[in-house]
Amino acid sequence: MGVATLIIIFDLMMVALLILAPELPPSSALWATKETHNFNGEKKKCKELNMESQYKVSDGVIESGAKEKQEAVANKRTMRGCELVLRVVAVALSLAAAVVLATNKQTVTVAVILVPTLPAVNIPVTAKWHDLSSSVYFFVANIIACTYGVISLLLMLANKGTKKGVAMLVIIFDLVMVALLFSSVGASSALGLMGYKGNSHLQWRKVCNVFGKFCLQGTAALALCGVASFAFFLLVLLAILNLHKKC
Repeated sequence: MGVATLIIIFDLMMVALLILAPELPPSSALWATKETHNFNGEKKKCKELNMESQYKVSDGVIESGAKEKQEAVANKRTMRGCELVLRVVAVALSLAAAVVLATNKQTVTVAVILVPTLPAVNIPVTAKWHDLSSSVYFFVANIIACTYGVISLLLMLANKGTKKGVAMLVIIFDLVMVALLFSSVGASSALGLMGYKGNSHLQWRKVCNVFGKFCLQGTAALALCGVASFAFFLLVLLAILNLHKKC
């Protein structure tokens, strides 16, 4: 009786094991599941690393782009500052040259012999700037340059580099002012040189030994105009450099 009971209990246990066996995963299945989890974890880590590297690259690109933008803004401000200074210098010097020439006047007493047998007669002689056509041209050229300089300065402050057509027009007129002032300096210098040295071929005597102040003041006006024309020339070079950087 006891043996039969043990056999029955053993049979029931075997039946229970057979019933529960399909629900328990084999060791290979457990290993495969574990490997799958490991692979998914490594894949997730790789993805996170890739995303982190992309973020770093994008941050570096953004930082470099911001730095280049700051440098461009700084260069633009520097160029505008140089242009502003040069225009103010050109306006001031061209105006000064016109004023110095317009106030150029000297009266001296010259001994003139009318009759060889009689003593010389002292005659007051006045040298005026507008008696010379080259000086008139010099004065008008400087007034034109000064007026244009003021207008271009106002356009520069109002435009701020937004309108390319206005900027190109200013560059063209800057070049015209360079040619105008250089030509006026050349014409006045040629006549002034004859005043200092004379011309033996034309029997023109030098007069600067008599009208020293007049010639000296005219030379000062020429120097001021020369620097003003050089300032306009630097403005043209600055504009060309700016266009070259944009290209």
